[in-house]
Amino acid sequence: MNYAIIGCGLIGKKRVTGMPAGAKLIVACDTILSRAGELVKLAKAGRACADFNDAVSDPQVEVVFIATLNSTLAPIALAAVQNGKHVLVEKPAGISVAEIEALEVAAAKSGALVRVGYNHRYHPAGLKALELFRSGALGPMMFVRGRYGQGGRVGYEKEWRADAKLSGGGELIDQGVHLIDLAGIFLGEFTMVEGHATTYFWKMPVDDNAFLSLRNAAGNTAWLHVSCSEWKNLFSLEIYGRDAKLHWEGLGGSYGVERLTYYKMLPQMGPPETTIYEFPRGDESWKIEMAEFFEDIKLKRTPVPGLKEAKAALVVVEKIYAASGK
Repeated sequence: MNYAIIGCGLIGKKRVTGMPAGAKLIVACDTILSRAGELVKLAKAGRACADFNDAVSDPQVEVVFIATLNSTLAPIALAAVQNGKHVLVEKPAGISVAEIEALEVAAAKSGALVRVGYNHRYHPAGLKALELFRSGALGPMMFVRGRYGQGGRVGYEKEWRADAKLSGGGELIDQGVHLIDLAGIFLGEFTMVEGHATTYFWKMPVDDNAFLSLRNAAGNTAWLHVSCSEWKNLFSLEIYGRDAKLHWEGLGGSYGVERLTYYKMLPQMGPPETTIYEFPRGDESWKIEMAEFFEDIKLKRTPVPGLKEAKAALVVVEKIYAASGK
């Protein structure tokens, strides 16, 4: 498959280095042309440009990868889809539900497939958790508890993530959508959304902490907290069934060694039978996710997560922001 990359920063580089064998870069696009040039050198193929319309209209391009600021994700994806290109767009895929709905209409019209880059689904602990969940090992679901946080850095309040026009919001739309997406895998659609987003530390107009209580139609709950005043980077997702519990900790790197602990309830209860899976190797989630997308295209199947899942996460985000006056 011939592809274009739009947005040649850190994530764009991750996409290029994890591309499946046989994929060929045709266009690297970035408003900073030199960054696009660097990606062309890295891929040893393609050409650089600064206008995304040039990239999405190139007749050689079949697939477009979009890794830009949140505010430009949906407009670029829309242009790509309207040009008949398949698209992998990074989360949150847009800054409003309305933007995602416009993408859904355009994709249905053109036949383009759209995958949304929720790479956390492809972390090894996440894949193992899903395997155990689908096997029925947890029994009927009860609730999910998740925490995700980082500490920012000097000048964080001046970066694009602190500008709502560019980011669509703060910590909730940044890291929070990952937790909402993961919780939805195990609990399904959330019919009741409660919580608030607030700003405790950073002097910026967007949220640095958000607290969510989400419930599905059966009353199963996801209790989630995301923060950019965590100081020590943290990822923790606990999945509780009536028969067992899973605890996913870490994402590698500054988030600590990734591991999944499986706690199996015994008939006599008491201390559970415990199995620990550790994943010390590097992060291959980007590579696995892209291979899955190329398989989507080959099989002409609807990508998951796609626009449906992206919209579900943004529905939650919009409700929390509305309730918080954000």
